[in-house]
Amino acid sequence: MTETHARVSVRILEKEYHITCPIEERSDLLDSAEFLNAKMREIRDGGKVVGLDRIAVIAALNMANELLRLRNRDSNLESDVGGRLRILRERVESTLEKGQQLEL
Repeated sequence: MTETHARVSVRILEKEYHITCPIEERSDLLDSAEFLNAKMREIRDGGKVVGLDRIAVIAALNMANELLRLRNRDSNLESDVGGRLRILRERVESTLEKGQQLEL
């Protein structure tokens, strides 16, 4: 291990894992492990899924689904903002061509 990396211990569903990561990512790794642990506990405590592997897969699928929904929402927002900016730019250009004062 180099000075740029840290060995981090995380506990997920009462099992300890040792992970090496860049020092500047240590806090993010701990936050991620805490988030994953909470999601897996939620699934386990729901009682419908049994077994660590199954709980981990369901948690991963739920988080991947959430990530994809957020990416899609962000993409839609970008598209919407881009469209609005295009319309405003066209209005400004049209007004400048006509030499008129623009009303917003």
